[in-house]
Amino acid sequence: MRPGRIRERFSGRIAGVGSTSGIRVVVGRWDDGPWGPFADVMLEDASGHRVLLAPSEQVRDFVAATYSFDEEVIEPVSVVDTADGWQVTTPSLSLRLVVGGRTPLGFALGLVPSRIATAPAWCALVDPVARVVMRGVRTRGSAGDDRREWYGATSVVSVTGISGEWRGTALGQLAPVDPPCRFGFSSTPARPSVTSVVTTVERT
Repeated sequence: MRPGRIRERFSGRIAGVGSTSGIRVVVGRWDDGPWGPFADVMLEDASGHRVLLAPSEQVRDFVAATYSFDEEVIEPVSVVDTADGWQVTTPSLSLRLVVGGRTPLGFALGLVPSRIATAPAWCALVDPVARVVMRGVRTRGSAGDDRREWYGATSVVSVTGISGEWRGTALGQLAPVDPPCRFGFSSTPARPSVTSVVTTVERT
């Protein structure tokens, strides 16, 4: 790490899903980090309009400094476990995820010890492979405002179904995350999934 820099680590899970309405949704469910547990939502509709739903000004400012949005909304974001997945609820969005088993990629990631898989050096090493294997996915890059960011994935499970509404309009059925989301240097995998991840952000 360069002198005078600070690294912050956020541990949790990222759900990425597409829908037949053209809306793609990325839900960050962060169990541990500098500010304690929280959740946020990044959404891109069929027209390319990108929206951030953040539970506080602190989260909004941090995420908006890292990624690009056309609209930023501060509102409560709740993510709770259900019998078969997640329920994501905000005043703007209702999203139910049905979660399946571990994917082949998830099994492969499980072969790498977590301490190694989440290290920035490892994320940098596997980035060229991630770009080729998963369209739109990168494991390192610039996070804007002189920040650097690394994604260290440790497991991936499939999402097998969704239901819900965005601002009163039905999302439709589950679909790939295609085209890739354009919030920052990396999208989620095209296959709807939940990725267990440690995100490291380096800043001044």
